[in-house]
Amino acid sequence: MVTNEKSYVSIDPSTTGLSADQRVKEDAMLDQQKITILYCRLSNEDAMDGESNSIQNQRELLTRYAQDHGYTNIKVLVDDGYTGTNFNRPGVKEGLELVKQGEVGCWIVKDMSRFGRDYLTVGQYTEIIFPSYDVRFIAVNDGVDSNRGDSEGITAIRNLFNEWYPRDTSKKVRVSLRQRGTSGKHMNKPPYGYIRDLEDKEHWIPDEEAAPVVKRIFDLTIAGKGPSQIARILEQDEVLTAKALYAKRKGQPLPDRPYHWGEQSVVGILERMEYTGCVCNFKTYSKSYKLKKRIPNKQEDMFILPDTQEAIVSQEQWDRVQELRQNKRRPTKAERQGFFAGLLFCADCGSKLHFATSKSFEGKQDHYVCAKYKSGRGTCSAHYIREEVLREAVLERIRAVNEYIREDAESFQEEWLQCRRTDQERSIREDKKRLAQAKKRLADLDVLITRCYEDSVLGNLSMERYKKMSADYEAEQERLRLEIEFTEEWVQEREEMDTSLDSFISLTEKYVDVPELTQTIVNEYIKKIVVYAPDKSTGKRRQKIKIYFNFLDEVEIPALEQSVTLEQTYGSRKTA
Repeated sequence: MVTNEKSYVSIDPSTTGLSADQRVKEDAMLDQQKITILYCRLSNEDAMDGESNSIQNQRELLTRYAQDHGYTNIKVLVDDGYTGTNFNRPGVKEGLELVKQGEVGCWIVKDMSRFGRDYLTVGQYTEIIFPSYDVRFIAVNDGVDSNRGDSEGITAIRNLFNEWYPRDTSKKVRVSLRQRGTSGKHMNKPPYGYIRDLEDKEHWIPDEEAAPVVKRIFDLTIAGKGPSQIARILEQDEVLTAKALYAKRKGQPLPDRPYHWGEQSVVGILERMEYTGCVCNFKTYSKSYKLKKRIPNKQEDMFILPDTQEAIVSQEQWDRVQELRQNKRRPTKAERQGFFAGLLFCADCGSKLHFATSKSFEGKQDHYVCAKYKSGRGTCSAHYIREEVLREAVLERIRAVNEYIREDAESFQEEWLQCRRTDQERSIREDKKRLAQAKKRLADLDVLITRCYEDSVLGNLSMERYKKMSADYEAEQERLRLEIEFTEEWVQEREEMDTSLDSFISLTEKYVDVPELTQTIVNEYIKKIVVYAPDKSTGKRRQKIKIYFNFLDEVEIPALEQSVTLEQTYGSRKTA
């Protein structure tokens, strides 16, 4: 809101707010040992209103007013660049502290909006707090003087208008940001790993120097390293931090520790979805224009547009990293980490199995137990299983899957897979066609209901007939909405399954031979392992585990159909 305010020198002496009558001067002179605060505020938005609201203009107007009215013990407090929607401002805080100490006699502002734009808080200070400490409050241009009262309630109305201004501005800004954010353009600067395209400032391209570092951070996470471990590795290899890299390019001095990567910097990179080549806007939001705290948005409430720039990591790798980060692995006192920590789940209670080791243990003694076992005092049995046994079983199963796909690769890909995919693609096309028809019918029903209403109003359709027809149409609409929702979810699941199968085939081609198990192979192949309680009824210890592979939740492969049964007799073990 832009207002054309008169400067102090041109205001008529009869104006109430600037009245320099003798009584006011006498009141000011009675208590000169107390401070008179001249408060000035300017927000970034108010700066657009021109010179009338500038800090210099406010200071000159208030200083002259104080001189004309006999205030000599003055203190000027300024909040430049602070919004009036909250009172978390250094100038206000300093002044209120003086008020509480009883050192302030008068608080003067240019107008009520300079003090604040929060109707309730402004009223709390001017109507309760200031009178309690016997502080006189004056808003010069608004003609407000607490010693004279506000019999007509104009001040309260003015405060309401002052609060409406930032509310309206916030609404307009939100609409503008929403339009830009849903246009497919990035709303922020390129993160570490990307730079702006010189030919198109809205387009990002991979940074030749930083993008490999981002890829390496994701690869290290797949290899089982945590953020703090990755930070130490980068520092040891003397990889410049983002801040140091940007300083180097600008010809500025490097930070004191140019290779010191922070754990949170690594975490921030691992959580950036844009590295998959997408636009990701509205990742945070605020509940109110009065609150500056940003709250993380749910993924379904974000605006995500894929394939807008070259990806640094694949979507599958990014998804896998997020899953691994949910199952955080903490180093034990023995400085050993379990290969399967975070991937093992109890078949009975669903809890995770914890890795147990000790400095006195040999590697063969490392094992896992159910989190709810609690040394026999919990609510579940131990489900004890040694890591060495698990390694052998998982390695055998990975080799079996790879061998099956390699031996039957041509028929697997060209016949069975192609047949399945052809049928599935045909089914998806048919479902999409039905989906389009359902959506069109849903829109047509809205038109029919409107026409029925118009016919009813014009008397061309009886009310009884209108009610029956509209009820039938609305029932059909509800059925169509459910059908559309179910079909969209089913189509999406099948499209993702095709992508997952391709990803797994690429994985088996990457690891043609698996001589031994590594942390990277485990994280790339294995989604989770369900461990069952051992069966000792036959005199032998038989224990079943179910291995779930990444990307293959819905794909039928014979080598994956059966669970693995571990059999142990007098310290020996074989797989049945």
